[in-house]
Amino acid sequence: MLADDSTLLREGLARLLADEGHTVTAAVGDAPALVAAVAAGPPDVAVVDVRMPPGHSDDGLRAALEIRERWPETGVLVLSQYVERRYAAELVTGSTGGVGYLLKDRVVQVDEFLDALDRVAAGGTALDPEVVRRLLAHSTRTDPLDRLTAREREVLDRMAQGHTNAAIAARLHVSQSAVEKHVNAIFDKLDLAGTEGYSRRVLAILRYLDP
Repeated sequence: MLADDSTLLREGLARLLADEGHTVTAAVGDAPALVAAVAAGPPDVAVVDVRMPPGHSDDGLRAALEIRERWPETGVLVLSQYVERRYAAELVTGSTGGVGYLLKDRVVQVDEFLDALDRVAAGGTALDPEVVRRLLAHSTRTDPLDRLTAREREVLDRMAQGHTNAAIAARLHVSQSAVEKHVNAIFDKLDLAGTEGYSRRVLAILRYLDP
């Protein structure tokens, strides 16, 4: 299901997804229509812009929060030009998976978008690094981050993006065992030791850093 007030973007995404074998059950241009469409038949994933009618502010993101509350089985992938920190943090930290937030002007490959969509549909997370940076930068509980080394911060950043330990190792050109040690150190320093599970570890960290 698509929700964006740009007709060209909606039609372009609908055509792209259809070509990739996905079924677009609805494509709407405002937040109330999105909620109504989900109520009529919840999709696997709703792709939602932040600023849509009627208010043209954060209506889309607030609709996304309502969807996650009323239909938690529906994944939400926010695709926007903006990071609305308050509701973005609430969306990310208030979920147990099946959520993503990408910035339109930073999606440079179609495969990146499709991969994020698949991850959200499967119950995982897909967060743009810039979204993560802005959420962490405006945290009111930053003291625990001062305990982390530079390498641990790099690992944390990629964890928050939703990458597995193997993917982090490949991106940082280190062994997977080294990444595992960094992850354990991060959990200890942020008082998150014992947290298990790929998406749960990301959400636990973001919840701790919730602005």
